[in-house]
Amino acid sequence: MSIRVLHRVGDAVEVVAGARGTEILRYVYRPDPERFESRKPYAHPLRTLGGRTVTGYRPNDHRWHKGLQMTASHLSGQNFWGGNSYVRGRGYLPLPERIGSMRHDGFSAFAVGEDRFDCVEDLTWVENGGGEWAREERGLSVHSVDEEAGAWVLDWSILLTNARDTPLEFGSPTTAGREMAGYTGLQWRGPRDFTGGTVIAPGGEAGAGADAGRFMGTRSAWLAFTAEHDEDDARSTLVFAHAPENLEQGSAVHASHWFVRSEPVPSVAFSWAFFEEFTLAPGESFAYRYRVVVADGAWDGERVEACLSGLSW
Repeated sequence: MSIRVLHRVGDAVEVVAGARGTEILRYVYRPDPERFESRKPYAHPLRTLGGRTVTGYRPNDHRWHKGLQMTASHLSGQNFWGGNSYVRGRGYLPLPERIGSMRHDGFSAFAVGEDRFDCVEDLTWVENGGGEWAREERGLSVHSVDEEAGAWVLDWSILLTNARDTPLEFGSPTTAGREMAGYTGLQWRGPRDFTGGTVIAPGGEAGAGADAGRFMGTRSAWLAFTAEHDEDDARSTLVFAHAPENLEQGSAVHASHWFVRSEPVPSVAFSWAFFEEFTLAPGESFAYRYRVVVADGAWDGERVEACLSGLSW
């Protein structure tokens, strides 16, 4: 299935696919202007091939939630997530002096094929005072557009290098004292109509609404989120999957856990510091690779497994 890419230079990259000519991805690398929301690139909207939007943008409960975006909620005293910062013993506080940003420095690779799109983006993580703390090499790939299955795939990778002369310390609200709120890392915010949706884990275990909380802080190769849209009689499914090396024992990459909620807000994050802090020494790097499958329809665990097993890394 062929795809088309429109690069609005200095602003965003748009990917169109499918017989309907649906814009399935818009990657915005010119950040929104509000500094308190942690200015950084984000992917919104993500849409199914059927044209249904499966990301939320600046919802009134958390204005800094923007589609699919790379975040770091607690990084050496700075907040690269946006919004209020969680402080041990004091709760959430508006601390604008802690809000960092991610600067788009350019694309070092940009390739459009007949049936896929690949790019590598260079970014700098900048703390609130202007210090350049980290260099990031971010990979984005759109591929495996399958009209019959009603699905397409986005791969997202990160290679992050400490640019300081002191260690970078990664944490989360949970490592700062808030129970079961270990959000950080690559984060998806669903649209409002996904509230109360169903989360599915390997083995077919599922939970909807408040019951989806059973998966908070767990580890698995993948999770899926399926929900019904407003306005039309349709459902969509997103599958969030780790590359095999992300979960290998003994890996230099820190252990990942799921941050997942269906209520009160639909959200999934590949959290790299849910329960424990970790440090990145000066000049050292870490890397992760992630996959998001965007599909029309309500998939069950068996269909998720079949899809993922048919995709190579």
